This record gives sequence, C-alpha cells and structure tokens, in this order.
Amino acid sequence: MEQRLSMITLGISDLQASIDFYSNVFGWKKIESDNYDIAFFQLNGIQFALYDRVRLAEDATIDPEGSGFKGFTLAYNARSEKEVEEIVSDLRVKGVRIIKIPQKVFWGGYNSYVADPDDNLWEIAFNPFLSIDAPGNIK
Repeated sequence: MEQRLSMITLGISDLQASIDFYSNVFGWKKIESDNYDIAFFQLNGIQFALYDRVRLAEDATIDPEGSGFKGFTLAYNARSEKEVEEIVSDLRVKGVRIIKIPQKVFWGGYNSYVADPDDNLWEIAFNPFLSIDAPGNIK
C-alpha cells in the first residue's frame, strides 16, 4: 500500500448545515456533483467529503452511536502565529465554537481548537518545525 491519504469522509448529522459551515465559514469551494447525498471539497492533495453519519456507519458495518471525544482531530497548519490568530478571530465572528483559544503549546508551536457543527475538532496551528509550500503542502 502506498503511503498516502486520498480522502477524508466525515459522518455528519445535517448535510446542508455542514456544507454551509465548510463553504461559508471556512470559505471552501464545494465540487459540483449530481449526487445530493454527499458533498466533496477538493483540498490541496486529497478530497474531503461530508456524508450522513448513520449511512456511513452502515457502510462500515458499525454502530453509528457515539459521544464525547472522537479520538482524532483534523488540522489546518498556518504559516505563522499571527495567521492562527487571524483565522480564529474570523471564525469567532462567524459564530464558530472555539474550544481552545490560540496559545503557545508545550511542543513549541502555537494552536487553537474549533468545532464544526458535528463537534469534529479542527486544530488551527502554527508549527515552527514545518514549512508549507505555496499550495499548502507540508514539506
């Protein structure tokens, strides 16, 4: 198996609310599709998809019920601490729930956590040990 990630699919409770969040709050452009049961967003090297949580669990043959910490976070790496501050400030104005305010962290970086409508956690971080190229890929 090649060392790569092709797609992230989030099981969500309200497709339109999640499309609105990622389109209007994050400012991402949805890929136009004839399939109205799923939404796709092209990221810098992978696709990001939104699909009904119950149907996604059925496809994986698991129980869709669950609560609390999901055991993973998604991350957006910024190019500076200032960019982290700006992004989180913009998200706050748009009504996004801020889980952790931007701050220096033990590993030497600077981060914040925000939640999407289904409480998926997004880390907005600056990592001084990584460089990011023009399209947003970590080098």
